[in-house]
Amino acid sequence: MTDEAPAGPPPEAPAKPAQPRNPLHGLTLEAIVTSLADWYGWEQLGELVPIRCFQIDPSVGSSLKFLRKTPWAREKVESLYLFMLREQRREQQQQQQPPRE
Repeated sequence: MTDEAPAGPPPEAPAKPAQPRNPLHGLTLEAIVTSLADWYGWEQLGELVPIRCFQIDPSVGSSLKFLRKTPWAREKVESLYLFMLREQRREQQQQQQPPRE
């Protein structure tokens, strides 16, 4: 007799914890940059986050290339995205409230 365990499927790795309170969870950097460019436009985006890829011949591709290599810039972009979400929610709430008399 041998002391080996019976052959079977390997034990499953623990599931990654869900992040229900993280608004960035599951979003790609491309989706974030695209949303910001749609909301603010490239010109205003270049003023809010003064980096060349937003100011000179801006494109999603050049922005992604730079932001993936530059953690401080990515952090600023993600912070601006969270601010944009709060502004959008505020606008939606104001539109849903009946006008005051």
